[in-house]
Amino acid sequence: MEKAESLQKLYTRMRLWEFPDQYVVEPTDGSAGSSLSISKADGALNLIDGVPHCSSVRVPKIRTIFGIIGMLKLVAGSYLVVIAERECVGSYLGHPIYRVSSLKIFPCDRSLNNSPAEHKKMENEFSVLLNAAERMAGLFFSYDTNLTLSAQRLHDLGDESKLLPLWRQVSSSTAIDPYDDDDVPQADPRYLWNNYMMEVLIDNKLDPFLVPVIQGNILIFLLIVCFHNFQAAIEKDIVDVTLIARRCTRRIGTRMWRRGADSDGYVANFVESEQIIQMNGFTASFVQVRGSIPLLWEQIVDLTYKPKFELVKLEEAPQVAERHFLDLRKRYGSVLAVDLVNKHGGEGRLSEKFAGAMQHIVGDDVRYVHFDFHQICGHIHFELLSLLYDQIEDFLKKNGCLLLNERGEKVVEQVGVVRTNCIDCLDRTNVTQSMIARRMMETQLRRLGIFDPEETISAHPNLDEHFKILWANHGDDISIQYSGTPALKGDFVRCGQRTVQGIIKDGWNALARYYLNNFCDGTKQDAIDLLQGHFIVSVSRDMKPPSQKGGLEAIASFPVAMSLVLTGFLFTVMSLRQDIFFDMESLSNLVSKKLIFTLLYTFRAVGSDVRHLFFSFLWAGLSLAIAAFVKANGRIFCNRPCLNKPRC
Repeated sequence: MEKAESLQKLYTRMRLWEFPDQYVVEPTDGSAGSSLSISKADGALNLIDGVPHCSSVRVPKIRTIFGIIGMLKLVAGSYLVVIAERECVGSYLGHPIYRVSSLKIFPCDRSLNNSPAEHKKMENEFSVLLNAAERMAGLFFSYDTNLTLSAQRLHDLGDESKLLPLWRQVSSSTAIDPYDDDDVPQADPRYLWNNYMMEVLIDNKLDPFLVPVIQGNILIFLLIVCFHNFQAAIEKDIVDVTLIARRCTRRIGTRMWRRGADSDGYVANFVESEQIIQMNGFTASFVQVRGSIPLLWEQIVDLTYKPKFELVKLEEAPQVAERHFLDLRKRYGSVLAVDLVNKHGGEGRLSEKFAGAMQHIVGDDVRYVHFDFHQICGHIHFELLSLLYDQIEDFLKKNGCLLLNERGEKVVEQVGVVRTNCIDCLDRTNVTQSMIARRMMETQLRRLGIFDPEETISAHPNLDEHFKILWANHGDDISIQYSGTPALKGDFVRCGQRTVQGIIKDGWNALARYYLNNFCDGTKQDAIDLLQGHFIVSVSRDMKPPSQKGGLEAIASFPVAMSLVLTGFLFTVMSLRQDIFFDMESLSNLVSKKLIFTLLYTFRAVGSDVRHLFFSFLWAGLSLAIAAFVKANGRIFCNRPCLNKPRC
């Protein structure tokens, strides 16, 4: 690459012109670069000099954008995804960080007018899924630094690599070993949220449009699900703490539709959390990860509160787990796996299989620790996590964390990672990771000479309060991405103890998760798969529109079924009330000694009573039959993904 290209700055602010036949993206940040033309017919990209002349009859729409996410190709049209609004949330190692406040999608589908009706229908249904992208939360980017890499990996980049565009050496088809000195990537493709959508722009050599500002690529930074930082004063020292979570895109998805691992060993809800401390010129970083149990297993929603766990291809379990931990060892060094699931019930069977698979993997650089969180800590005694820390303290001391001195020189490096999991890798995991992060921060501050040997964060109320809020927000953001609700048990992380208000909030969030998992997440999963390129749309592909279903699933509707059940019970109650009315009136007549008239009335009412009783049983029977059918066939009444079918 020529030096001029490597030093080319990226556009931080642009103006998007919408003409009848094309979109034109014009840099407005003072750069003297060309404008980008995107055809509305087929999404063709071309660099042009300046903006075309505007007709006085049809004035083009104009809006300011802050970066191009990429292009997405569907059946017959393409779609341009841009950052419409941004918000600066702080800095990462001295570089500004922005949150994506709003995404906007612009269609380039004029060629669809000449397509067959079937293609038009499919295109419309796929494009509806893209609306989920505009509501996607937790996306972050930087203009001039790489958020996909930890501080340690950024430090290890050579000077030549740092001059490359941030997307360089990133390819969905290229395997990169980050521990090979001759093949150090500028970005980690696992954490690149729009890795798939940016390919078209990279192929057209449109480096300056990929990210706002100096050397960045908005696409590289977009899979950061949370970014929080704070400053706290410890006597005369200012501690700047930053916490970043990077969500892996390999098996990204929603809580119930992405469980366990795939055949390559990539797991659901895999998140790398990095806690960075900056003080007096020193920088300390500690990384830990979470991820679903690395086996082939599912938990398909079926209207029950807790669907059963289903293991798939048990014979492949050892190989899948081995692939997962081999990848972790390549990227992080030694690995300590902390398993927090229950010993009994469905979780227990899953944990037993996990422990069995780990027997063939455990060695000098891999350890496995099981800690039954619910049995030991219950629902309120989370302070007993100190028992877990006693078991892993030696690993943390041995594998350490990154420490850079005032001159930016590496004093100590992190050579191992703690991998924590429960079932969701949300609630129990976040409580545990916050405990580990607290202990590691205390160790780092002691090493810097700020803390005495026995001093703790709790001794500094300001630092303690901010630390709790930091990790509580961290857990909430990760949970919202995966489950749709904030994390449970967040009151302990936020306040240091369980509260009545927190328990009530957990109950509400649990019900919200049930609703989202059963009736919303299937469509959301389809949208995620489409955006990530996990489902490639092609006219030559033998497929059907997302809405096209077969068998009972085509007519199954939970709202309709529930309406029929409630209607049946309503008519049952009305029929019973008629019976009660006749009985009460007969009794009233007897009491008033009108015996003859009562007998005549009773003979007349018997027929009506039998008829009402018959209809009562009829309506009740129909309601119970419909309810039993829905319960027995719960899966077809749930909102299921249509693009990538579940394995079970």
